[in-house]
Amino acid sequence: MKATIYPSPLSGDISAIASKSQAHRLLICAALADKTTTIACPTLSADITATANCLGALGADIDYADGIFTVRPISTPAARPVLDCGESGSTLRFLLPVVCALGAEAEIRMGGRLPDRPLSPLWEELERHGAVLTKPCRECIAVSGQLTGGDYTLDAGISSQFISGLLFALPLLGGASHIRLTGTLESAAYLDMTIRAQALFGVNSVFEDGGYTLPAGQRYISPGAAKVEGDWSNGAFWIAADRILGGTLNITGLDPSSPQGDKAAEALSLRIAAGSAVIDCRDVPDLVPVLSVLAAVSPGETQFINAGRLRIKESDRLQTTAALLSALGADVQELPEGLVVRGKAQLTGGEVDSANDHRIAMSAAVAALACTGPVILHGAQAVNKSYPAFWADYQRLRGRVTLEEEP
Repeated sequence: MKATIYPSPLSGDISAIASKSQAHRLLICAALADKTTTIACPTLSADITATANCLGALGADIDYADGIFTVRPISTPAARPVLDCGESGSTLRFLLPVVCALGAEAEIRMGGRLPDRPLSPLWEELERHGAVLTKPCRECIAVSGQLTGGDYTLDAGISSQFISGLLFALPLLGGASHIRLTGTLESAAYLDMTIRAQALFGVNSVFEDGGYTLPAGQRYISPGAAKVEGDWSNGAFWIAADRILGGTLNITGLDPSSPQGDKAAEALSLRIAAGSAVIDCRDVPDLVPVLSVLAAVSPGETQFINAGRLRIKESDRLQTTAALLSALGADVQELPEGLVVRGKAQLTGGEVDSANDHRIAMSAAVAALACTGPVILHGAQAVNKSYPAFWADYQRLRGRVTLEEEP
């Protein structure tokens, strides 16, 4: 789909969509619990749906109606389930250890760039503890064997999702287990989200001896009902837009006390708008594309550092963010582990491609607010991964955008 986005001043009220990061976690805990849980989740996305469908394939009974998931947990794993993760890295990395812990003989399918994103050292640790993993084809993983508890070791600098996946899985094994972490922890706030979700379901871990210990004898106990909070990651697009426009949007539904790391969008956007900031992206990599757009029209030079992990997202986000900004007339320099953006008064507009990356597509829409001419965006449907209603919300805020199918 092609979007032609014209410079226009957005204004009005916008409510944050449901956090897909929290929705993944609550759905998984509910599917592993002792009884039915209802989860209020007012909006869906392709990634949330992927997790719900995969849990359904594993044997959970999950319905969605009127903004509420009803999750009846897995009693006995389904025979030879096929789990289609789509392009959701969270779904894959969270559920691979769970499948192994359930002892299910399963096939996991992956789309887009997901087959190329790393699974090591999680893969090797699962094999070392009884799982049998093979790749019959580039887009699929065959899983069998039975995971056992004990001591696990993971490099914390690769992906916090590996650690979360093990945290979800290990309580299913009955005995005590310990996850020892090496390296520098990335995206620590996402681990906090996992721990909080598990605690809501009666599972607790202890941080000790350089890692997480899960005491023996724990099981997931449903609280009966849970609610998915507003999403700071996608709210960041409206926060950046509001900074560019000078305060014309009223953004609601975001909890300042949330464990989400991307709530830093509020403070970071203020620093960038004030001029000449250095942004350490180690814990907030998903904010880089849209904060780079803000930096492109803010005073001075903004440096984005420790952002190398962006190269293995839905696109190489350092490359695609730099390409987006350059095509629109910004002054941007791509570095091996980051970006340098030098601000200008305005951007020019131009023709860009989302590279099938939802955050690049939405960043292009925010950039159009600071352009003198239209932005023509190819691959506008990429927003469906996390925010299917994005274009409708953009238009509702008086944004001028036309959408048309492409050959």
